[in-house]
Amino acid sequence: MSAKLEGKVAIVTGAASGLGLATARRFAREGARVVCADVDEQAAARLAGELAAEGSRAIAVAVDVTREQDVRRMVETTAQAFGGVDVLVANAGIAGVGSVETTSRETWDRVLAVNLTGVWLCNRAVVPAMRARGGGSVINQASIAGLVGFSGIAPYAAAKAGVIGLTRQAAVEYAATGIRFNAVCPGTVVTPLVVRTYEERGGIATGARQSLDDALRANAARIPMQRFGTPEDVASMVAFLASAEAAWITGAVFPVDGGYTAA
Repeated sequence: MSAKLEGKVAIVTGAASGLGLATARRFAREGARVVCADVDEQAAARLAGELAAEGSRAIAVAVDVTREQDVRRMVETTAQAFGGVDVLVANAGIAGVGSVETTSRETWDRVLAVNLTGVWLCNRAVVPAMRARGGGSVINQASIAGLVGFSGIAPYAAAKAGVIGLTRQAAVEYAATGIRFNAVCPGTVVTPLVVRTYEERGGIATGARQSLDDALRANAARIPMQRFGTPEDVASMVAFLASAEAAWITGAVFPVDGGYTAA
């Protein structure tokens, strides 16, 4: 690793699994002090312990990103432990299946609460801490589902499109403060969240009820690079955006999708 994040203090929400887990590990290897934030407190603590055992400085914080008091405490705990906040990766999210007609109000409200309102709450909470440091980098985890249409994931797609809009708005509003906001839009990466989506929907690539393996194969065939992404593929982009190498990049939206949205 290049130690491109040496000395940076980074919060990663949803750090206990999937893309958040890969990002937390990558940040630690790049020299960052990492706050592993997750609703699963035990899993976050295991990850923080793993990173500490490898020589990194890491702590765990239990947070439900839909709860303002949890989010405030997350930032306060970070500042107390490490002196401030330089990077936020707003990654925490849940699956959300259903069409415009079939999505229940309960599902709609829950998915938007976690995947959009939770991102906004985390963004809002770190701005004062980053302003005090003279700047920072916020990376919001969106999705290619916020860029192009997919059958059967109406609440998820709406939330991720909202994240993209929020990111662009915040980038313009806070550019003069030195705080950068960018969005990463992963394609299909076989994480626990993606597996749940496929199992609940029956294959978002085809809109048909089919086995998980068949649905995954059908989707992989549509990707120009002919493979799914890995969590590390996404973590590499996030680490770049968190670093000084991306110092003049803000308000940008980066598909990490093997060419899917270019086809």
